[in-house]
Amino acid sequence: MKQRLTIALSLTIITAVGFAGTAAAQTSVKLSTVPVTKKWSQEMATTAMKIWSDSFALTPDRPARWSYDQGVILKGIEGIWNAAANVRYFDYIQRSMDFFVQEDGTIKGYRPDEYNIDHINNGKLILLLYRVTGKEKYKKAADLLRSQLRHHPRTSEGGFWHKNVYPFQMWLDGLYMGQPYYAEYAKIFHEDTAFHDITRQFVLMERHARDSKTGLLYHGWDETRQQKWANKTTGLSPHFWGRALGWYGMAMVDALDHFPARHPGRDSIIAILNRYAKAVVKVQDPKSGAWYDIVDMPNEKGNYLEASASAMIVYTLAKGMRHGYLPATYLPAVQKGYAGILKTFIETDANGQTNLKGTVKVSGLGGNPYRDGSFAYYMSEPVIVNDPKGVGAFIKCAVEVEMLPTLPLGNGKTVLLDNWFNNEWKKDATGEQVRHHYTWDDKTYGGFAMLGDIFRIQGMRTASLETAPTAQNLKGASIYIIVDPDTKKETPDPHFIQPQDVKAISDWVKAGGVLFLMGNDSGNAEFEHWNHLGEAFGIHFNENSLNRVQGNQYEQGAFYPTAQDAIFKTSKKIYIKEYSSLQLQSPATAVFKDAAGKNIVMAVSKYGKGTVFAVGDPWFYNEYVDGRKLPADFENYKAATDLVKWLIGKTNKK
Repeated sequence: MKQRLTIALSLTIITAVGFAGTAAAQTSVKLSTVPVTKKWSQEMATTAMKIWSDSFALTPDRPARWSYDQGVILKGIEGIWNAAANVRYFDYIQRSMDFFVQEDGTIKGYRPDEYNIDHINNGKLILLLYRVTGKEKYKKAADLLRSQLRHHPRTSEGGFWHKNVYPFQMWLDGLYMGQPYYAEYAKIFHEDTAFHDITRQFVLMERHARDSKTGLLYHGWDETRQQKWANKTTGLSPHFWGRALGWYGMAMVDALDHFPARHPGRDSIIAILNRYAKAVVKVQDPKSGAWYDIVDMPNEKGNYLEASASAMIVYTLAKGMRHGYLPATYLPAVQKGYAGILKTFIETDANGQTNLKGTVKVSGLGGNPYRDGSFAYYMSEPVIVNDPKGVGAFIKCAVEVEMLPTLPLGNGKTVLLDNWFNNEWKKDATGEQVRHHYTWDDKTYGGFAMLGDIFRIQGMRTASLETAPTAQNLKGASIYIIVDPDTKKETPDPHFIQPQDVKAISDWVKAGGVLFLMGNDSGNAEFEHWNHLGEAFGIHFNENSLNRVQGNQYEQGAFYPTAQDAIFKTSKKIYIKEYSSLQLQSPATAVFKDAAGKNIVMAVSKYGKGTVFAVGDPWFYNEYVDGRKLPADFENYKAATDLVKWLIGKTNKK
């Protein structure tokens, strides 16, 4: 039986892209009856991980092969890992990709000379594994896929062909397969000019495929007008296929994750996304909330509600709103769409397995036997249970919708991470100097990527401050995090905290800001100038190193919050080692001590209208939050979530 929780929440979406101090357009709508109790994303992931336990084959009796379908599932499971920090999800992704990616970076079953844009899709997971582990084999495999795009055949205007066997054709599907990967690769490896090319793909696709009357986009376009399915005047296929629209929508919101904040292509793609959203919502079935396979022909005999298209479109709308690309007025469509997906397509069988019904197995254009793009053709393709594309799309969709209840807590607010006092750099794989250690974008053990995800799940925007704090550049922040100030050993020319910095920060806190101070133990952080800041709030970081853990004897680092703790309400066992203890004066008070009650581990200071939280360790970096290292009974992810909620609760209500 399906379980559903009816809640009421009000969500305000900030549509401005820039940070602090800029005026932001806001839209509020009331959202109710959102199904949130059951984590359907995890239920469906369990099904996928059972069906495709260690490799991927479309049918059980055939050998595993390199297929874009697998990448759709794994991107959904990546979303669960980001939202739950359960290592089994990351391990599944890595095991699945390692079946194909060899130690020398070659990919089993992948043929670059086929120039099939579908083959690029799984590269998104290869990039994830490279960013998390730093292993060279993933870099080599990613380079191999990037090489295909360098040589991939194009239309006369520069649009990627869908496949070499489909010359001069662009399909909506191909934008999802290639462009989010292309954008992430470009971001990681500093190919700044690539974003012009990525933008061009979306612009060309809309220019040629968009119907001026409905705003919908046709499935495919043939530049030569030679295909039997192609209109001899426009080159377009005859129909608006639901899943093709879904691919295109997901491509936009996923590629935007990686665009530079001020690249003009962002505005171009966001404008396309808004036109797209307006069109697809008009053809949402008013009764079920889902979308038909051919979206604009609901009354045509044989047409049916289709699961993958419905999930992809809901995902696109929900993620577009969460990031501020779309106004919150699309919330009712998301609400109705997701409820319709659960009612129409989700079932639990007698064995307790969650299954997804109603996904068309495949639909294409041309080929052998020839697919003419007619309505009769689309209706002839089989509709199956637990198709991987549908399963993956549903997981992605469910992950987004499951965030809706948590988003209002921090919505409209910004958490600002210092990149000035902690300002460490290293050479990356390209030889360029890049920031590392405690940055939002760093997915290695020393980064704050998972902490950033926790803030974003609670609705906050994450931003970084790469200059000294001033009244002006702190103005738009609700929470400001400073972590591990540099020593001369770490940075040749460290930015020590100066009296003017202490004044700017303390004035900001006094006016209502929430300051989160994470120090480090002796030998790993600067103390003299750091304490000038802490002591402004009655907090002194002792230059010591306590709770030193030998090797993997993790129990030596165990602490046990109690039910009486005001901050760590859900976490029962946490890990912290090699921290500097605190010495306090009014107005600071201890909120967490060691087991003996001798050393102060964490403190809070109420200062004017604001609040300061301090701990003598960077603590919530990925190594101790993302679930990959600590034994499962440590609940640092829960502790981080508890603290984030507490910090947001201390920000001024607006």
